[in-house]
Amino acid sequence: MTLLRQRTIAASPAPYAYRIARLAVRSLYRELALYPKPGLVSFRDNGAHRDMDASTFVRSLFALRGYFVSIASAGLRDAGFAELQQLGIEAESRMLSATNGINTHRGAIFTLGLLAAASAHAASRNIAPSDENLRAIVADKWSRDLRAVAVPNTSSPTHGQLMAMHHGATGARGEALHGFPSVFEIALPALRVALAGGAPRDDALLHAFYVLLSETADTNVLYRGGPAGLHFIQMRATEFLQRGSVFQPGWQALAVSLHRDCSARNLSPGGCADMLAAAWFVHRLQSGQ
Repeated sequence: MTLLRQRTIAASPAPYAYRIARLAVRSLYRELALYPKPGLVSFRDNGAHRDMDASTFVRSLFALRGYFVSIASAGLRDAGFAELQQLGIEAESRMLSATNGINTHRGAIFTLGLLAAASAHAASRNIAPSDENLRAIVADKWSRDLRAVAVPNTSSPTHGQLMAMHHGATGARGEALHGFPSVFEIALPALRVALAGGAPRDDALLHAFYVLLSETADTNVLYRGGPAGLHFIQMRATEFLQRGSVFQPGWQALAVSLHRDCSARNLSPGGCADMLAAAWFVHRLQSGQ
């Protein structure tokens, strides 16, 4: 597959940066609108969260629109990692200002930001945005810098860093260091299989989400529920898949039941949500949509 309108992109980079930004924001919105996602916020309810609702996420998305334009533009210019990192820091500040200090999209700022920059870098060089090419760009351009920033800051560690220290879970930076395996080896293949099997968009996304839940060590779940919480959500997701996933009659009732159980247990797989949004972003990018 080749990128559409490559000559136009090369001659007019700003519109392409806006296209990348729209894809990123719409992918995050699509994840927010999806229901039922175990323990997560949607337009239906707040899941396991008491300090945020869908409107909090919408405010955050509005605050992040300019960030995705900026980081895509930086990718088009082949900017260094230090500039990308600074853009992410500034975006996080705008997010927290818009949400009154609530972390809605910190992981997405990192994951989708890097993929937006990688996508723009590929476009500027007429490189097709295939899985292999996007992963190679992330590894070739930023792996050394990612290793440097992945060292836990013991004076003020993030939740992901705490889980890395205590449980060996790698989190978003570990994902980036390995070329986002949860996106390209888990979520995207599951999404493609579901879509090829005739599943509607949202059903296909939920199928991919359950596959992610069953196979990844979500650091948000570990932080909230420890190893027992992670085991619970992985086993229930595996059971859902074994019973036919979204292709079985009455699957919605099973999904709602797990959503309610996770909400009651204070389990919220926000890391998997970020990877799902990233997978939808890549899928839409590759589809030329």
